[in-house]
Amino acid sequence: MGEHKERMLRGEWYLDEPELAEDRRRCRRLVDRFNAAAADEDALRRGLLTELVALLGDGAAVEQPFRCSYGTQIRLGASAFVNSDAIFMDDAPITIGDDVRIGPRAQLLTALHPMDDHERRRAGWERPEPITIGDNSWLGGGVIVCPGVTIGENAVIGAGSVVVRDVPGHVFAAGNPARVIRSLDGG
Repeated sequence: MGEHKERMLRGEWYLDEPELAEDRRRCRRLVDRFNAAAADEDALRRGLLTELVALLGDGAAVEQPFRCSYGTQIRLGASAFVNSDAIFMDDAPITIGDDVRIGPRAQLLTALHPMDDHERRRAGWERPEPITIGDNSWLGGGVIVCPGVTIGENAVIGAGSVVVRDVPGHVFAAGNPARVIRSLDGG
């Protein structure tokens, strides 16, 4: 395994390298086949997803089209549902709990670039931070989840929100940046 792939997998600053580029090409080939599958080819799509992601829980479903960087760092819990046009930038692990609902055009983005060090940014350095979505949460359409964010179980994120910091469980959060609007009693 290449040095920079190891650094990426450890969540450290890394640069692109041929092995990572080939991993992304492998992913794109699978994603292209998944997205091209006909509406009635459920078994083909499920098989491709099983090959693409690290974990595909029982009853988990992903609508077309779907995009991701590597696929190998995505874990979808049982009965998780990802609606169309989702983008999962999985340079770091993306863990989706059981029964999670993710609306159309959601983006889960794990990559960070240097902010203050302009030369390192120009050189292409990046660092990934994982994203975790707790069981039975719901992300509305167009939600963007930024690197390093954890969303607690039973949380609801309003459509179009940009989540830049952790959200506790059992709350409704919305806005840009997303902030807790109210508690959810679960009743």
